[in-house]
Amino acid sequence: MFTGIVEEVGKVSEVRKTGTVTRISVQGSRAALDAQINDSVAVGGVCLTVTAKYAQRLAFDVVAETLQRSTLRYARPGDGVNLERALPMGGRVGGHFVLGHVDGVGKVVSVVDHGNGRSFRISVPPEIMRLVVHKGSITLDGVSLTIADLEADTFSVWIIPHTLRNTTFRERREGELVNVEADILGKYVDRLLALHMRDTGITAARLAEAGFAAPEDVAAP
Repeated sequence: MFTGIVEEVGKVSEVRKTGTVTRISVQGSRAALDAQINDSVAVGGVCLTVTAKYAQRLAFDVVAETLQRSTLRYARPGDGVNLERALPMGGRVGGHFVLGHVDGVGKVVSVVDHGNGRSFRISVPPEIMRLVVHKGSITLDGVSLTIADLEADTFSVWIIPHTLRNTTFRERREGELVNVEADILGKYVDRLLALHMRDTGITAARLAEAGFAAPEDVAAP
């Protein structure tokens, strides 16, 4: 488990495919400082297991499912990636509880400077957007952020100067992709409601008939 507070920006040093597994090596002096084989490290928001350790470099074996669901499938040597070691027992939760289980990929649709800060508007698929709430938490490329506002299929986040300087968001531009992990609390609520609606026979159409909402505003189970 992580908190979305990035410890350093590492650099991809090697991407090598062997059979069904892709080995990605990342340089990161802080992450590699006390890392051990089998430790978990969030790499661009993706929870990966350390499979080899060198002086200031860690290697991770990434399976096809992880590549398909995240931007790691586009990783190239020289790319910057946000790194965070796993939360130690009793450690401070500076952001929010982050599992490193990326839900999908979002797209930066606009970037606006606000003095030293910057706002980003992100487009995500409907299955992720339904889990996004105003002022709620979300993880983008491993960074814990707060939802500033919502539209039909996009949301925006504002990033303070410190976070810009110390994460890959300093390099993010319009049209680029980011890893997205919705808040775990929202996922559980969404799942429980879907099961309840299924078991009770409640449907979006029946709710609409009762005057609770229009059909398009209620997710079917």
